[in-house]
Amino acid sequence: MTLVVGVDPGHRSASALNLAAMLARSADTDLVVAAVVPRTWHLSVGSADAEWRQHTRATADAALDHAAAVLGDAVPARYLVHEAASVRRGLLELAEEHAADLVVVGSSVTAPTGRIALGSETDGLLHVSPVPVAIAPRGFRAPEASRVGRVTAAYHGTDTSADLVHGAADVAGRVGAALRIASFAVVPPVSGAAGTGLDIEQSIADSWAADVQRHAAQLLSEVSALADPPTLEGTVIGRGDDWEGAIADVPWEQDEVLVVGSSSLGPLARVFLGSHATKVVRNSPVPVVVVPRGALEHDHR
Repeated sequence: MTLVVGVDPGHRSASALNLAAMLARSADTDLVVAAVVPRTWHLSVGSADAEWRQHTRATADAALDHAAAVLGDAVPARYLVHEAASVRRGLLELAEEHAADLVVVGSSVTAPTGRIALGSETDGLLHVSPVPVAIAPRGFRAPEASRVGRVTAAYHGTDTSADLVHGAADVAGRVGAALRIASFAVVPPVSGAAGTGLDIEQSIADSWAADVQRHAAQLLSEVSALADPPTLEGTVIGRGDDWEGAIADVPWEQDEVLVVGSSSLGPLARVFLGSHATKVVRNSPVPVVVVPRGALEHDHR
């Protein structure tokens, strides 16, 4: 098992490295730390393009030196510069070359501290990756020698999200973490003197929450029957006027990761985020692992 973590030569950040180290320690695996730079033609010495290539290589080497300083001896790691047509393509090439089980990236610098924003490269990666992608919130830090303590599976009542729970249970068991199921209900405020609209919305949310709790209890019962089940921490349902409020309504731990599945509308063997999943990712206060449908169905067979 190997994890590929991408570092941005143009932006020094320790967030993805901290997440990758925590995941690698938990899974007892190594890291491939890569700085992806633009692929160029073979250039003659002395040309302006050759000078530009030397500059990009030096910048990439400096980014890897920074990564090595951040990681230290925390986990075994290999450091390399990889040329590719794009960062997205380069990370996928490395994931295939090293048979990686996970690609780890950081958030866009436009994200508020502690939250995730998808830059163009990360968003593109999420649409084409055949392996799970882990995203660190901006400014994420993991305590020294920390491991994943809890895996929370985002569940919204579909067959695909049920498969996600089983997949998350397998991951939690392998890394020695607890498993929790979380669902989120957004009930926007409704104007009106009588408040009738709000009452109806709350009634619908109550009915939905009861269904989710019932289905989730069945899933947890199935997980508990596994040969080596993880510790189960039940089901939580966050409610709020918006996605930020609903997700904040749920308690989160520093050593937790949230696992989100691909949309059932997306390509089978790729990560593809539907609108709900995208909102969960952008409002999550903890690292998120986005899993493609193909990986879920393969693991669940």
